[in-house]
Amino acid sequence: MEHGPTASEAVITAVARRMGVDPLDMETPLYDAIDPDELNALLGGAGRTGRSPVEVTFQYYEYTVTVDSNGSVTLTE
Repeated sequence: MEHGPTASEAVITAVARRMGVDPLDMETPLYDAIDPDELNALLGGAGRTGRSPVEVTFQYYEYTVTVDSNGSVTLTE
């Protein structure tokens, strides 16, 4: 059973919040930067017991986005 937003949802929400826009109003889809399904699979699987922590960093809009298997999203300009 999934708890909370997926990694891709967390990224979209964090970037939209930083930009001061509604996530539905964002013009560039996340898949232009990274495959959302692969991001969710990689980070979702890493959070399970016995798995190593995972951190993924990529560019989206003008931000360097770092998201980890704990669900933490960090944006730097």
